Amino acid sequence: MRVLLDTNIIIHREAAAIARPEIGSLFKWLDDLGYTKCVHPITVDEISAHKNPKIVNTFRAKITSYTILKTTAPDQPGIEIIRTTVDKNSNDLNDTTLLNELVAGRVAMLITEDRGIHRKAKRLGVAVHVFTIDGFLEKVAAENPSLAEYKVLAVKTAYFGNINIEDQFFDSFRRDYPEFNSWFNRKSDEVAYVCADNGGEIAAFLYVKVEGRNENYGDISPVMLSKKRLKIGTLKVESNGFKIGERFIKIIFDNAIKFEVEEIYVTVFDRGDNKLRLISLLEDWGFIRHGVKRVHGAEELVYIRSCAPEELAQHHLARLTYPYAKPDTNKWILPIYPDYHTELFPDSILNTESPSDYIENTPNRYAISKVYISRSINRDINPGDLIVFYRTKSGSGPAKYTSVATTIGVVQRVDLDIRDLDHFIQLCRRRSVFGDEKLAEHWNYDQANRPFVVNFLYLYSFPKRMNLDALQDAGVIESAPRGFEPLTNDQFHTLLGGSNVDRRLTLD
Repeated sequence: MRVLLDTNIIIHREAAAIARPEIGSLFKWLDDLGYTKCVHPITVDEISAHKNPKIVNTFRAKITSYTILKTTAPDQPGIEIIRTTVDKNSNDLNDTTLLNELVAGRVAMLITEDRGIHRKAKRLGVAVHVFTIDGFLEKVAAENPSLAEYKVLAVKTAYFGNINIEDQFFDSFRRDYPEFNSWFNRKSDEVAYVCADNGGEIAAFLYVKVEGRNENYGDISPVMLSKKRLKIGTLKVESNGFKIGERFIKIIFDNAIKFEVEEIYVTVFDRGDNKLRLISLLEDWGFIRHGVKRVHGAEELVYIRSCAPEELAQHHLARLTYPYAKPDTNKWILPIYPDYHTELFPDSILNTESPSDYIENTPNRYAISKVYISRSINRDINPGDLIVFYRTKSGSGPAKYTSVATTIGVVQRVDLDIRDLDHFIQLCRRRSVFGDEKLAEHWNYDQANRPFVVNFLYLYSFPKRMNLDALQDAGVIESAPRGFEPLTNDQFHTLLGGSNVDRRLTLD
């Protein structure tokens, strides 16, 4: 399989001074899977003109490890429109030229960190074949579990004083903040969220703190009004294919709800791909640029995310209202078998299950955006609809006591018109609990009733789980659901009340 690598990928591979561990993982996967690493002549020209002679010389010395495309594809349908309506400079035109090779079918994939290329790919209908580093690692780890060597352990809380400050993971912070070590040591009795690999090396780190209305924001411009805020004090995630970034986004919003803040904010330098990927991740979840903060003569960007229900209610996309649910939509209750329930919703684990059985080393557990496969007769599901997940009977106990409503999610997208097995696997693979063989079984189980796919955001695990007996007594349902079954507004709110759900989670 021929994989085209964007210029920024090559530069990071050959620039020894730029520490990006995920680049090594990317190239190891490419080699292990026998993929052909392709480079476009435009990339050769761009690297030859690079201002860092070490990068130029290293690339020239290693050029034989890449396959240089010998010809350039003529512009395919849709490409000329991109060139004339989207591209503004020579770099944009070069990016479109790379994408054209994919559209022409001369390469099977394109790997790039450039968000502009990803937007163009979506417009051209080839986004499924264009990957970020993290997206590619996620894809191949899911497709090839027997080859995946890098397993990420669960996110855990730890005191700063018990974390190895000398871990190279923190080197980027030391470069950006001369006082980082002193700051870190002063936090010795405070708690951070940490994720490490099997070797004990830190893969992700998050620290948040609550700031009151009297906080001084004099170094931020424009002025930030007095509000109770959650500050993302420190956040870094190495790309690894396991959706840790989304897991940390969930933790951030969980804390925002817990402490009843009005706004979340973060300050970040806009230099380096890791920082740019962080900014893109935050923007995906509704953070917007507010202004700048001056630090040691330099400027950090300030991004904010409102948690005010009256502001969030104006949005329509689920990511922008997350983690709140808009009530003016359809509600459904949906069964999920015990074998898959906690794989998909580790935070909804039952007291009868062991957390040690669910060490978080698969993307579907970390991701906020998840996939449900269904053959339900009722297929009239729409984006924005709310789903209550009902864990079906487990063990030898009667269903009325062991079946419970555990979790709520909001629909992002519904895929009904699925072309074939390959298309089905593409839609499900990276966010489903199933491997490819199991997905094929689902697809082929009943040719007269092919499954459809619901992509949804995991919102909330219920503090209290109403069992079938309680749900029937409360008039929420008459019998155990089979497929998507509708709930009236009254039934839905009765269920929320019986589950001790924080009513602030619905934007009433």
